[in-house]
Amino acid sequence: MDTAKPANRTPVSSQVVVVVAVAGTILSLSIGLRQSLGLFLGPINLDLGVSASAFGFAMALQNIVWGVSQPFIGMLGDRYGARPVLIGSALLYACGLLLMAAGGPVLGLGFGGGVIAGLGIAGTSFGVLLGSVSRAVPPEKRSQTVGLVSAAGSLGTLVLAPLGQALIADYGWRTALAAFAAIAVLMAAISIAIGREAVNPQTGGPNEDAHSTSEALMLAGRHRGYVAMVVAFFACGFQLMFITTHLPQYLAICGLSPSIGASALGLIGLGNAAGSYVVGYLGGRFSQRRLLALIYLLRTLAIATFLATPISPTSALVFAAAMGFLWLSVTPLVSGLIGRLFGLQHFNTLFGVTFLSHQVGAFMGAWLGGVTFDISGSYAIGWGAMIAIGLAATAIQWSMDDLPGPGRWHDKIAAAGSPA
Repeated sequence: MDTAKPANRTPVSSQVVVVVAVAGTILSLSIGLRQSLGLFLGPINLDLGVSASAFGFAMALQNIVWGVSQPFIGMLGDRYGARPVLIGSALLYACGLLLMAAGGPVLGLGFGGGVIAGLGIAGTSFGVLLGSVSRAVPPEKRSQTVGLVSAAGSLGTLVLAPLGQALIADYGWRTALAAFAAIAVLMAAISIAIGREAVNPQTGGPNEDAHSTSEALMLAGRHRGYVAMVVAFFACGFQLMFITTHLPQYLAICGLSPSIGASALGLIGLGNAAGSYVVGYLGGRFSQRRLLALIYLLRTLAIATFLATPISPTSALVFAAAMGFLWLSVTPLVSGLIGRLFGLQHFNTLFGVTFLSHQVGAFMGAWLGGVTFDISGSYAIGWGAMIAIGLAATAIQWSMDDLPGPGRWHDKIAAAGSPA
């Protein structure tokens, strides 16, 4: 495997510690809330008569709104810094969850849980937070630090999934969503502590050219390796959102109790904490593109093995732990490749474009999972699609061109020839 030798090490300041702690906390709460929404499928179905496909479409809409808005929210973060974007987005997140609790299938689930919550998630998740962290730490610590933040970001599911299940059981799904909205408001308060970023668009990183946003997008779009990574990232979203949305329901169909579904989501968060940190550490020492391809392959093998064995509480929890280890471990690798290829001047924007592909995959995974289940009465088609897409992503990512060159953009594009 290719190795990347770190440069001279720079001591970590107290300001960096605060940025990392705040980013990890906000990411933990934001992703924990989102990944726990699958618990509401059954209760909302019983109370409002919402089908699995309708609920899946709302979650798919949430993800596509998240993806489409991410580049634009990333531009705001590049220009104004993380704090104002985080505060506004957290409040939007809370409004979406409250509307989901108070409204019906269209206004509440579709508009509140889908559109408004999707906008809130976009501003409180990876794009803005990882850009802030990447700018705060020296290059040789970047992959490992992003892995640490992603690891902390996964711990929210470990707490919030069982909490959500308990609130639904004791007080009903509407009260549980109101409690989730209060947690989103807490994110806005925590965001104040991240401080003001020293944003200087002319000095985004060493050896980095000054480009306008439109020029940066054009040059990135003509980098064949970047395009390959964007295409492969579709599989990540497809696999993860299918599991988040439909795994609790699938386990219930297999005769397992709802508590197993909640425990599986929580275990995903616990495994993710370990996986994100370990892969972030490895990403600073080995080829990031090869590690990405390996993660796609291991995920696909885990899915195939899970389906090939009898479904039981033990197999469900082992599968959740394995998928959790591989869940957000892609994040430090993708962010590291973007920083390596293009620097940090337009990091939030370029990560947002990459993440749009992820969210298109998430839309398809959540929605098609529900549609195929309503048509066939089984999730077999969805599971099969995850295996096929995962294998394709492995091949695409393995062949990615990852030659660095923030200061060699024009030379790199000229050597590549026509647009990809």
